[in-house]
Amino acid sequence: MASERVLIAEDNEKSMKLLRDVLLLNGYETLEATTGEQAVELAIRHDPGLVLMDIELDGVDGLTALRLLREDERTASTPIVAVTAQAMAGDRERFLDAGFDDYVPKPVNVRELVAMVRRYCGGHGDG
Repeated sequence: MASERVLIAEDNEKSMKLLRDVLLLNGYETLEATTGEQAVELAIRHDPGLVLMDIELDGVDGLTALRLLREDERTASTPIVAVTAQAMAGDRERFLDAGFDDYVPKPVNVRELVAMVRRYCGGHGDG
């Protein structure tokens, strides 16, 4: 079911592992992309319930990938959350203004991440 599937777009191996492990432990299926191009392709092909998008990806960056997904009718309404180390004053507002549905600063607070994913995808597992 698409609402249980979360696409993680992250090029840092340790961050990817953390996000993947947390989501799997909480009953979500994950898809993984390490570039912006791959994230766009997987989102269009697999219709995830949520996309966790790193901003600084190789190739097409997260902001460009967001724009491409918003322009495609198949993914225009897919919730997309910015996951980034850019956590200075005003960054949250900047990413929300760019079209992201939510914002998660790094280092990721696991409890807050799970709560946010549940808001978009529903609760699963024992988490």
